[in-house]
Amino acid sequence: MMKSGVLRAVGAMSGTSLDGVDAAVLETDGHVITGFGDSAYRPYTDAERAVLRAALGRWPGDAGVEEAAEVVETAHAALLAGFGDCALVGFHGQTLAHDPAGRGTHQVGDGRILAEVLGAPVVWDFRSSDVEMGGQGAPLAPFYHFACAKWIGATEPQVFVNLGGVGNITWVDPGKDRPEEAGALLAFDTGPANAPLNDLMQTRLGKALDEGGALAAQGTPDEGIIAQVLKGGYFLKVPPKSLDRNDFPDLPARVADLSDADAAATLTAVVAASVARGLEHCPARPERLLVTGGGRHNPVMMAMLADRSGLPAVPVEDVGLDGDMLEAQAFAYLAVRVLRGLPTSCPSTTGVAAAVGGGRVSRPRA
Repeated sequence: MMKSGVLRAVGAMSGTSLDGVDAAVLETDGHVITGFGDSAYRPYTDAERAVLRAALGRWPGDAGVEEAAEVVETAHAALLAGFGDCALVGFHGQTLAHDPAGRGTHQVGDGRILAEVLGAPVVWDFRSSDVEMGGQGAPLAPFYHFACAKWIGATEPQVFVNLGGVGNITWVDPGKDRPEEAGALLAFDTGPANAPLNDLMQTRLGKALDEGGALAAQGTPDEGIIAQVLKGGYFLKVPPKSLDRNDFPDLPARVADLSDADAAATLTAVVAASVARGLEHCPARPERLLVTGGGRHNPVMMAMLADRSGLPAVPVEDVGLDGDMLEAQAFAYLAVRVLRGLPTSCPSTTGVAAAVGGGRVSRPRA
């Protein structure tokens, strides 16, 4: 395999919202983006989602983990089989538990199995090396966000906001030459995003999500609850810092006495308020918020984000990027960097002691 030059890689991501698997092709040399390719999505079935949900918070050897791994591997193999023209696969797997200060980080899905099934090299286990070196192991998309800022021709600082199950931001100075350069990036998880809202919808109404923010639009956020949430210890920590999907277990109880609409409005506002609080840590005020992840489809969440941050909040499609596939593309990008011995995280993105390249490379047996 080439040690330099452009590679065509496919990345796959299964996020904490447990909706399904995204896969997207990226052409890159591990530094700059040279082209985008096909993408595809494979939703989890209700039965698969139930298996994954039951395994959340569990560690290797715990009940249900093997079943969850089988779901993840089967779904990824089925989707990635349609990308046979790629030289490399970036496979994130499914995060079940994340405790960087304690037991570490746990993503299920074995890249060795995928390499055999797909007949292609697979880069996987992206987070462990970072955690072993004292980092948070998350977020990992910032190095790709840096490449995206360069690709769109940005000249002023930008903030990428990813609203998946958990919220995170990446502040980017596109004037820097390399993502690991001092002052190029600051990244961290901001707080809960769609996960608590989706859980509320599932528990109360049997729906997967608040489609288009329709329910939240009918309600009024409880500012007292929002203020109490923001007093939590996580928001006092200086970044870099990261979260697990289940790190705000008290949220359901906080909104338990609210109507469905007010509860949805409050949880939606918590997302925006968390991001706004996080922006206080940024080295300089950004030009705008470039929003990716499922939250950008929620107009109520987007309006609250703009209102509480005081900044334009636009979906990344406005600058020519694909918000549904940005994270999948990120793992294609990171896979090429791993293959070439380039760092994938640094002190300002995960708090790791020094710039480090994560990931394991598994190749199919001859």
